[in-house]
Amino acid sequence: MNILPFERIRRVLPRRATKHRVCRERTLRIYCRFGFTLVEAMIAIGITAVASAAILLGIQSSIQTTNHVVEKTVAQGLAHQLMDEITGCRYVEYGADPYQVVLTPGSDELATGTRELFDDIDDFHNQDNRPTVDAWGVILGQDDGQGGIRNEYFTAPRGLLDRLRRTAEIHYVNQNDFSQNLSAGQTSDYRAVKVRVLYREDNGEYREIVKLRRIVVNLIK
Repeated sequence: MNILPFERIRRVLPRRATKHRVCRERTLRIYCRFGFTLVEAMIAIGITAVASAAILLGIQSSIQTTNHVVEKTVAQGLAHQLMDEITGCRYVEYGADPYQVVLTPGSDELATGTRELFDDIDDFHNQDNRPTVDAWGVILGQDDGQGGIRNEYFTAPRGLLDRLRRTAEIHYVNQNDFSQNLSAGQTSDYRAVKVRVLYREDNGEYREIVKLRRIVVNLIK
């Protein structure tokens, strides 16, 4: 039987429409199969939050560790600098008694208010610098090593140095056990030089970072 062209078109169109509808349904089924439910989305968000918190804690711990390392490195440098300054002096002032009971600088050495006239070890007993200063009283990090102040562009940041405190103590020690300080009024041919550097916390309390102890001997006999 012969079919007119317009009748052929009418027969073909429904088939095409059906085919397109089937494709759309397949596509919707695929999207539904690969999509996320609300529960799955909440679980994914929870896992991401936990992982992010762990990463942030790790970063914070790393920053704290780095800060502690920087603090200790600077404190060690300050402690060694003062220890070298003390032990580089004479055991006792020229002509003075090496067994003097009271360890303290003379009034003339204290007249300047600095350490520039300290020439023997006992002058440094009970030194306490807050903030840390050089022999001329200039704050470390700003000094030029000669009693002056360096160019402002070469000064150290004050955030850490302002929190540091440096102390020194001199004691006679037992000649048979250098770890034992002698009681007040007792002397020997050996002295212990102890230098400490402390860090001031936000609550105002001090935490010891570095402690150095060195034994010096009296060779003047």
